[in-house]
Amino acid sequence: MELYNVYPLFDVNIIKGEGCKVWDDKGTEYLDLYGGHAVISIGHAHPKYVEKISSQVATLGFYSNSVINTMQQRVADRLGRVSGYEDYNLFFINSGAEANENALKLSSFKNGKKRVIAFKKAFHGRTSLAVEVTDNPRIIAPINANGHTTYLPLGDIEGVRAEIEKGDVTAVIIEGIQGVGGIQIPDAKFLQELQSLCNATETTLILDEIQSGCGRSGRFFAHQWAGIRPDIITQAKGIGNGFPIGVVLISPKFEAVYGELGTTFGGNHLACAAAEAVLGVIEEENLLDNVNKVGNYLMEELKKIPQIKEVRGRGLMIGIEFDKPIKEIRHRLLFEEHVFTGVSGTNVIRLLPPLTLSLDEAEEFIKRFKNVL
Repeated sequence: MELYNVYPLFDVNIIKGEGCKVWDDKGTEYLDLYGGHAVISIGHAHPKYVEKISSQVATLGFYSNSVINTMQQRVADRLGRVSGYEDYNLFFINSGAEANENALKLSSFKNGKKRVIAFKKAFHGRTSLAVEVTDNPRIIAPINANGHTTYLPLGDIEGVRAEIEKGDVTAVIIEGIQGVGGIQIPDAKFLQELQSLCNATETTLILDEIQSGCGRSGRFFAHQWAGIRPDIITQAKGIGNGFPIGVVLISPKFEAVYGELGTTFGGNHLACAAAEAVLGVIEEENLLDNVNKVGNYLMEELKKIPQIKEVRGRGLMIGIEFDKPIKEIRHRLLFEEHVFTGVSGTNVIRLLPPLTLSLDEAEEFIKRFKNVL
């Protein structure tokens, strides 16, 4: 049996990771400035993570959600404390797309409406509703194109107002920082006005923090820079540090109803062990301070490089835009300087390193990046 060919692959076989570095099967060391799409939050093979996962799988890897799992409550307590959302409720699932599916479903259950406002260049996942609210017609199959979504320019509050006034909008979904869209940061005033408008019209405000959450922006959630509190927050990627887990943080205004939501694997014992380890390391090692310090250094140094058109971002979520395609730059970074980076579109390099990236490693990246340029 052959693998279904869905990704163009670099000819690199990564077999080991530690901290912000990975190694291939030939022994070559790489600096990881991408973290596997913002997934690696506390570094590869963090000892506390390894110990937590190993001890849990040796005890109990999985059992059904039809019985009590006290680990779920421990994760909820810690996540509430670290994020500042102690009064919200938590629902566990397995991925970011699944988190957004359930957020949209909850909204529609509550207000009985079915149209969604999303934004240009948005990416919310590849499953049914999640892909329909993603602004990329190439990945929306005919079966998913059900006319539920209106896409507006990011920041267009009057456009949002006009659509909500039509009376059929269940939710507005927006990323804390657009990742796939090129590291675009919503304006704080826009987010504040968006929340006020949603509150006034009983429209659900869903903040997709799947990529921008878990400390990546320098605050636990990127929307917290704007001082808002959305109705529903979705999170995945970094909260598991590589183990598949997604969560939905749900405002107290939503009342749980048996049967509306469900999951087989969500909140399983291994997923909870992974999340406990991640949240513990973020707290105990003061990773948000490191994110702000190292992120500010990278932004300042990148802005000094004349070949770069624009640098955007917050914390360790950074977009580097050029006025020409960056395919060759990224290729040379990987194969000549041994640095993993990401990409958004054709002209933007994306940096999403582990939150543990040190200043020394950031300096080394700048040096290698200049070598390529």
